[in-house]
Amino acid sequence: MIAYVNIKRIIEALFVVLLLLSCGETKKKVKADAIKDYAFILMQPQDATIYDDYPATIQGEDIVEIRPMVDGYLEEIYVPEGAIVKKGQLLFKIKNPQYEQAIVSANAAIKIARADVDVAEKNVEKVKPLVEKEIVSKYELEFAQYTLQSKEAVLAQANANLANAKTNMEYTILHSPLDGVIGSIPYKIGALVSSTTANPLTTLSNISNIYAYFSMNEKQLLALSNAVAGNTLQEKLNHLPAARLLLADGSLYPETGKLETASGFINTQTGTASFKAMFPNPLGIINSGASATVRLYSTISSALLVPQSASYELQDKQFVYTLTAENRVKNTAIISKPSNDGQFLIVLEGLKKGDRVLINGSNLKDNTLVIPRPARMDSIVNAAQKN
Repeated sequence: MIAYVNIKRIIEALFVVLLLLSCGETKKKVKADAIKDYAFILMQPQDATIYDDYPATIQGEDIVEIRPMVDGYLEEIYVPEGAIVKKGQLLFKIKNPQYEQAIVSANAAIKIARADVDVAEKNVEKVKPLVEKEIVSKYELEFAQYTLQSKEAVLAQANANLANAKTNMEYTILHSPLDGVIGSIPYKIGALVSSTTANPLTTLSNISNIYAYFSMNEKQLLALSNAVAGNTLQEKLNHLPAARLLLADGSLYPETGKLETASGFINTQTGTASFKAMFPNPLGIINSGASATVRLYSTISSALLVPQSASYELQDKQFVYTLTAENRVKNTAIISKPSNDGQFLIVLEGLKKGDRVLINGSNLKDNTLVIPRPARMDSIVNAAQKN
């Protein structure tokens, strides 16, 4: 009986030991299961290129209003609207019989004046020997010479009137002053036009080069000034990469542009400064009056990039998960600017070189112990570019 009791106690003791061992193993297993591994990236400075877009309006390099210099009726229109013309090409003809008659009258006046000059010259020739022989006084010769000078002046005036009449006649024929594209033509054949007419006959635009005009507000201007090297605004603009142009359909224009200032001051009414970017337009596909978007690139040196998905917002602040030296989580606030593709954040404040940032954490508390697993930043960038 006693032996049976001892055996029973031994069995119970072994059971308790096994139970305790089992509980210990379970606690260790639970504790081991609670520590999860997370991928992280090491913060390393690199150059980052970003861009800003600005709505713009397009104008040709040269815009000339074609206006009549004389009054008359529009007799001929030699080019259609939108035509591409060359310098010297015939555009319009104005009809005014007055200028034709002025040429006829001027020619007649020249003939009369020339005849009067001839008579005056003959009279001088006739009087001169009589004076030499003292048949008549010198007064007669002087009078004849003065008469000749007067007739010569009348002839010169008649020639000037003819030149003026021919000039007015030339003004009735309008030629293109440069290569370009014809704009709208508001007048029809037979319309009365003059130099004081409100609207020009047409507008000629040289679009071999085009200007894209846009504006920057004061905040954007200060950001540009702080980010780009240079002692003057033009020097800073020269340090920027070439400007690009987005057309109305969203396509990127293949030619690059050069940025220039359009005004040297900030408009007090709008709070903006005007700029222009010049783009070559060899095919003439961009016309004056078109709308587009100027895209300006800038490079941030020694930038720290983190994936957008690695951040979260809390009470209007942005955070990422960083790791301490003991591999414990720390919620870190950052100030950043998104990249243009929306895949990354360019960290301005909150992180430094060598920090480790988790890229797949979620709802982690401070001081949480994790198993860090390094990830390559270039692989993440390549994956983002493919997407």
